[in-house]
Amino acid sequence: MMNSRERMLAVINHETPDRVPTDIWATTEVLHKLKEYFGQDADICGQLHIDGMASVEPKYKGPPLPAVGRGETVDYWGIIRKKVSYGTGAYDEQVYYPLADARTIDDLEQYSWPNGDWFDYSEMRAAAESACQKQIVMCGYMAVFYLHNQLRGLKTSLIDPLLRSEFSCHLLNRISDFLYEQHRRMFEACQGLVDVTQVTDDFGTQTGPMINLKTFREFYRPHMQRFIDLAHSFGIKVFHHDDGAIRTFIPDLVNMGIDILNPIQWTCPGMELEDLKRDFGKDLCFHGGMDNQIILPFGTTEEVRAHVRHNIDVLASDQTGYILAPCHNIQPITPVENVIAMYDEAWKHGKF
Repeated sequence: MMNSRERMLAVINHETPDRVPTDIWATTEVLHKLKEYFGQDADICGQLHIDGMASVEPKYKGPPLPAVGRGETVDYWGIIRKKVSYGTGAYDEQVYYPLADARTIDDLEQYSWPNGDWFDYSEMRAAAESACQKQIVMCGYMAVFYLHNQLRGLKTSLIDPLLRSEFSCHLLNRISDFLYEQHRRMFEACQGLVDVTQVTDDFGTQTGPMINLKTFREFYRPHMQRFIDLAHSFGIKVFHHDDGAIRTFIPDLVNMGIDILNPIQWTCPGMELEDLKRDFGKDLCFHGGMDNQIILPFGTTEEVRAHVRHNIDVLASDQTGYILAPCHNIQPITPVENVIAMYDEAWKHGKF
């Protein structure tokens, strides 16, 4: 039998593993429920045969972060989030957008842009050496469109390229330059030990993309290509997360060189599993596919198991190129029994 690292690397490289590997994305509430079910000291991934990915990152050592209100957090971008409870679960909702009021390039230059010197990379290599004994190692998160959204606000960021072209280019260049430098130093610190990095974003909605291809290609693709080329120069595979109906973008993403596509939200238009496997299965490893909007939270255990079998039969029809995982974080309303059924069926049905 392969270990988790060997299994993951096999499917990412389009080789046949001993079985379909699995990963888990879940809210804190779900992880707590699993601990209650299996025991506080239980190895959840071991119990459920979850392969997963290890993660390494640098420590922040930059300027002191500003004080924020009760229940709020702030990051080195100056983005403030507040914990909001919705009854069944609590989520960190963004409440402050640092560049929402910026109007000119001079305004952008008054902002305290983060830089690579704000981080301590010295302990990353040891962490990666330890992690890679059993799991693949993920390092980094480069998402220029997403950061544009967070710095300016979603509505404003969508309008920016249409009304403020020069301003938008300057803003995106500043975001991109920081991300590139930070990740170059991360990859150098862990030379030869990082397997996967995220060049990711969220261009899709439930019905279609938020921006058109022309805007994507003019404003965002060049920066993403820069990140992808950086990753590949270190021998690192590129994981691309993109919720919703993004079929329009996939040919560009493949051409740019992404290696792993997540989350495969097949309930959205154009994201049918059979078509994606047929058209892109030779180029992409698919990650996700388990519907967490209807089937996982509201389906029966047998419906969950049937869904697992269908995903494996389609996305791993050539016995490779698929990592079974939820389409995003498993939500708190999901019964523990359904979570267990998902991974148990993957363990039983996914063997080759």
